[in-house]
Amino acid sequence: MKHLFTLIFLLMIALGVNAQTIKGIVKDAKNVPIIGASIVQKGINNGTTTNTQGEFTLQLKASASSQIVVSFVGYSSKIIDTKGNTPLQIVLQEDNQQLNEVVVVGSRSAQNRTVTNSVVPVDLISLKDIQTTNPLLNVNDILNYLVPAFNSNRQSASDGTEHIDPATLRGLGPDQVLVLINGRRRHTTSLVNYQNTVGNGSVGTDLNAIPVSAIERIEVLRDGASAQYGSDAIAGVINIVLKKNSGFSANLTGGTTTRGDGQTVDFNANYGTSWGKDKGYLNLALQANNRQATNRTQNHDLIIFDQSALENSLILAYDFTKDPAASRAYDDAELKKRGLTRDDFNFRVGDAKIQNIQGFLNTGYKLSENAEWYAFGGLGLRKGTGYGFRRLPSEETVVLSLYPNGFQPELHSDIVDASFATGVKFKLSESSLLDVSNTFGSNSFAYNIRNTNNASLSDKSPTSFNAGSHSFSQNTINVDYSKYFNTVLHGLKFAAGAELRLENYQIKAGEEASYIGGGAQSFPGFSPLNALNKSRNSKALYTDVEVNLLENLTLDGALRYEDYSDFGNTFNGKIAGRYSITPAFGLRGSFSTGFRAPSLQQQYFNNIATDVVDGVLLNSGVFNNDSQIAKTLGIPKLKQETSQNATVGFTLSPDKAFSLTVDAYQIYVDNRIVLTGNFGNDVYGDEVPELRALFATAGASTGRFFTNAINTRTRGIDVVLSHKAKLGKGSLLTFLSGNFNENKVVSVNKLSDKLVGQEDIYYGPQERSLIETNSPKVKGTLQWVYNLDKWTFLLRNTYFGQVTRNGFPFGGEQVHSAKIVTDMTASYKLSKHLAATIGANNLFDIFPDKQIYENSYFGVFKYAPVQMGTTGRYVFARLNFTL
Repeated sequence: MKHLFTLIFLLMIALGVNAQTIKGIVKDAKNVPIIGASIVQKGINNGTTTNTQGEFTLQLKASASSQIVVSFVGYSSKIIDTKGNTPLQIVLQEDNQQLNEVVVVGSRSAQNRTVTNSVVPVDLISLKDIQTTNPLLNVNDILNYLVPAFNSNRQSASDGTEHIDPATLRGLGPDQVLVLINGRRRHTTSLVNYQNTVGNGSVGTDLNAIPVSAIERIEVLRDGASAQYGSDAIAGVINIVLKKNSGFSANLTGGTTTRGDGQTVDFNANYGTSWGKDKGYLNLALQANNRQATNRTQNHDLIIFDQSALENSLILAYDFTKDPAASRAYDDAELKKRGLTRDDFNFRVGDAKIQNIQGFLNTGYKLSENAEWYAFGGLGLRKGTGYGFRRLPSEETVVLSLYPNGFQPELHSDIVDASFATGVKFKLSESSLLDVSNTFGSNSFAYNIRNTNNASLSDKSPTSFNAGSHSFSQNTINVDYSKYFNTVLHGLKFAAGAELRLENYQIKAGEEASYIGGGAQSFPGFSPLNALNKSRNSKALYTDVEVNLLENLTLDGALRYEDYSDFGNTFNGKIAGRYSITPAFGLRGSFSTGFRAPSLQQQYFNNIATDVVDGVLLNSGVFNNDSQIAKTLGIPKLKQETSQNATVGFTLSPDKAFSLTVDAYQIYVDNRIVLTGNFGNDVYGDEVPELRALFATAGASTGRFFTNAINTRTRGIDVVLSHKAKLGKGSLLTFLSGNFNENKVVSVNKLSDKLVGQEDIYYGPQERSLIETNSPKVKGTLQWVYNLDKWTFLLRNTYFGQVTRNGFPFGGEQVHSAKIVTDMTASYKLSKHLAATIGANNLFDIFPDKQIYENSYFGVFKYAPVQMGTTGRYVFARLNFTL
C-alpha cells in the first residue's frame, strides 16, 4: 500500500509544467468563471482549456495567427485578437439555441465533455430550465419522469420505507447506484428496506434530502463506474451539481389531488452572491415542504368483531371461518348497535404525510492565484406520518378497554440528514491541479409509534411509544491530482488519487414498553438485544487516463484498488472509447468490472417487526449474519457483489438543434445480496416446528436473513433524442427518451444443508418478481416545451410499461397493464421578475390496474404501488420570483 502511494506521488512530481505565452480568464455574463472552455489558436491544432477558476495559459505558435477562438457548449463562440491584450478578460454570452451542456461525471480528466461527445452515456437535467413549469417538487419525482432508466415509487404500509422513497436505475437495487454531490460521494441513509417493496433488502440514498432550489443540474451516468468512483456504482452514478450563480429566486407552490387529499405547500428559495472583493462565491438554498397524506382505501373482507370465529387463529377473513355468513351477520349487527359502518374500519392506504425543511450552501474563496477553498453541504429535517395495518376489535392484540373499536397504528418518523464537504484546490501549473477534500455525511431515523398498544401490558399499556432509532455516518477523505498534456498525441488527461472512508452504523433501543412481550403493535421497538455500534474503514487508490489518440478517437481507462477492513480487497478496471466517424456522428462503448461492498446496515441490521406471513400477522425477525440463529442455520457472512458491465452505442448531432444517443448495455452481477423470505413456514403455509422453536428463542415466529443468494443479468437499450426548432413566433423543444430493460436471475446460489426443502423461502417467486418484473421493462417520455413571448407551455406523456407482481405464498401472479401519464402546465411571465404557473401531474387520473383479490390482503389494498403510484391527478398553482 505504502509503495503504491509513493509511486503516485513520484509520478506527480515528474509531470512537467507547460510554457506560458498568453494568459486570460473566461467568465459568463454573471461574472462566474467558465470551467473547461476551449481556447484554440485560429487555423491550427494548438489549444488548451480553462481551469477550475476559468483561467488559461497558451503558448502560441509564431507561424500562425495571433487570434484565438474561445468556445464553450451553451455559449456563443468569440474570436479574440491577442496582440497587446494580455492578460485577457473574456466574457461569453449564453446561446439559447444550443442543446448540449457540459457534464462532469464519467471522467476524472480536467476537460469536460458534452452529452453527445462523452465516451459513456450521460443524461443531463438542467433544473433552471424546468423549475418554473415542472409540476414535480422533489428530485426523485423529477428523475422518474425525465430519465426512463430511473424508477421511484412511494410505498404504503411499509414502515420506514414510506418516509424515504427507494429509487433504482436500470431496475437494479437502490444501493447499486452511487450518488455524488459536486463530484463527492454522498452518504446513504440508515434505513434498510425490508418490507418486500422495491429494493427489498437494500440501503439507498435519500435524493429528496437535497432541495431542488440548490441544484444547477443533475447528471445521470448510465454506465458501471466502480473503477472510477468505488463501491455502489454498478448501475451508474447520479451527480448533483450545486448552484454557484448570483441573484435571488423563489417560488411558492400549492397543490392537491382531485380527491381532496395530498395537499401540498412547497416553498423554494435561492440566493447567490460574491464576497471577499469578488474572490469568493456564496450560494444558499432553502426548501420547505408540507405534503398531506393520501388515502386510496376500500371495504375489506376482514372480521371486525366476531372473535368466536377466529378459533385461536390470527387469520381475520370471513373466508377462513366455518360459517362466513354467520360471522358477517354478527359483525353487521354489532356495527348497527354501535352506530358505525364498515367504512369506519377501512385501512388508511396511500402516501404518508411528510414535512420537510432543508437548507444547503455552496461556497468558495480564491485564497491566492494558485489556491481556492470550497465548501458545500446542508441540513435536512423531516417528520413523517405513515400507517400500519389496522387492528380490528376481533383481534387478540387489541386491548379493548383502550380501543373498543380497534385502532390503526401510526408510525411517526424524525429524520435528520446532514452533510458537509470542504477542500482546497491547488493549481500546480497551468495544466495541473491538486484537490484535497473531506466529506462528511450522516442520516438518523427515530421511530415514534402512536395510536397503538402493547397487548402484553393489557390496560396498563401506553398508547404511544419511543421505539428507538438507527443512524449511519460516513467520512471520506480524498486527494485527487489531474494534469492535461496538450502536446501528447492529440491531448492526454491524467488523473490519480487516494481515498480513505470511515463508516459507522448504530441502532439504539426504544423504551421498554415498546419491545417487552409482544411489543408495540405494528412496529415493536428495538430492544437492547438489537442495539449495536459498528464501524469499518476502506482505503483506495485509483487512476484515470483519457487520451485522444487521433483527432477523432478518444480512449479512457481507469483502475481502482480498494481495501475494506471487514471483508477484504478488490481491484477493478474500466476501458471506454469514442470514435467520431464524422463531426456529427460517433460510436462509443465501454467495458468495466465493478463491485459493491455489503453495507454495514445489511451486515448488522436486526429487529422484530409485524409482517404478513401466509395471510397471517406475525412477529417476524430479521437476524444479522453474526447471530447465533444465523450460525445455527448455516447462513454465511456477507461478501461483496461483483459485476461486469458493457455498453455500446452511437451519438448523432448534426447541428446545435438536434441530438440523438442510442446505447445498449449488459450487466452481470454475481453474489447479489438479497433479503430472504420468512423461514418458519413451508411453501404451503404450514408451520415448520423446529424453525418456529428456534425463532421463538428471540421472540419471533419466523426469520429472515441477508445473503449473497443470486446472480443476475441486466440487458437493455437507452434512446435519448432532443430537438429545438422555431414554430410560428415561438420555439419548440422536443424531448423523447426511452428505456427497454430486462432483469433476469440467471442462477441461485446453494442453500445451507440445514434449510433443504426451503428453497422457495430462501429465494422464492415473490423475491424473484421484485427483481425481474416489478419495474417496467419499457418506459418512455415524450415532452414538448413551447415558448411564445411571455408564455411557456409544457406537455409531457410518460409511458410506464407493464409489470408483473407475484403475491407468493398467499397470493397469485398478476400482470399490471401499461399506462400513459400526461402532465400539462402553462406559465405566464407577469413581469420581468414574476411568473405564474398552473398545471397538473397525471392529468387524466391514471392508476395501476386494481389488484386481484388474493393479492389485496382480503380487499384492503385496492392498488399495488407500481408504475406511477397511487396518487392520481394532482393539480397545482405556482408563483416564481427572480431578481
